[in-house]
Amino acid sequence: MGNTSCMFCTCVKQGNIGVVEQFGRFEKLAEPGLHIFNPFAGQYLAGILSTRISSLDVRIETKTKDNVFVQLLCSIQYRVVKAHADDAFYELQNPDEQIRAYVFDVVRALVPRMNLDDLFEQKGEVAKAVLEELGKVIGEYGYSIEHILMVDIIPDPAVRTAMNEINAAQRLQLASVYKGEAEKVLQVKRAEAEAESKYLGGVGVARQRQAITDGLRENILDFSHKVEGTSAKEVMDLIMITQYFDTIKDLGNSSKNTTVFIPHGPGHVRDIGEQIRNGLMEASTAQINVE
Repeated sequence: MGNTSCMFCTCVKQGNIGVVEQFGRFEKLAEPGLHIFNPFAGQYLAGILSTRISSLDVRIETKTKDNVFVQLLCSIQYRVVKAHADDAFYELQNPDEQIRAYVFDVVRALVPRMNLDDLFEQKGEVAKAVLEELGKVIGEYGYSIEHILMVDIIPDPAVRTAMNEINAAQRLQLASVYKGEAEKVLQVKRAEAEAESKYLGGVGVARQRQAITDGLRENILDFSHKVEGTSAKEVMDLIMITQYFDTIKDLGNSSKNTTVFIPHGPGHVRDIGEQIRNGLMEASTAQINVE
């Protein structure tokens, strides 16, 4: 409900303040509550002012130092000072237009000295400058500026598109760098793993050959001790023939349909045996030379 009044009394609600005149001249301020007037003495309620905080949105279009047109949306929060409510009632006819004009003047004097990036970073400084300048001027008319918020900075659409493209290009470049570093690490790790695998494979093959050599030597020594009159060469030939026939048997039992052509005959077995013996002798000679 609004403020209730009649010819002889009025009720000013909380959050408001009344202006009382006598014969057309300001007499006093009416605080919230019931007030009695003497109409025969010329007293009457001239008007009511709200002491609540009001908000005014101002949109300003201006140009920055680097020739970029921008729109700034400011939110000004102001209120009537109770002690100076008579000044607010009599001095300013349209306070919103007066405040908007001063905001335009301050912003258009400050923003053209700043680049667009600086404007985004220092929009709080712009709001502070508007608050200081506006507070000094509007305070003389019975108003108090509570807060000024720089709500939004809107560049020209073409500039916004260019800024987004620059940002996207920078992020893509950074992503490419990270991707390249990741691929580099992956290749290094893959190479290290391959080298380690080959090393371990070589160690395994060497141990396998060592085990075969040790087994053959033990078989030869054991056979020579149990069967008198046999030489190491004869025992080696016998083992090689046995291994040869075992290999032929394994090839025959294989389930894969693969045809393998190999020479077969006693002479070929002898050649294989000589090759193995020569290899063992060369390996032993190389080990002696190293030691």
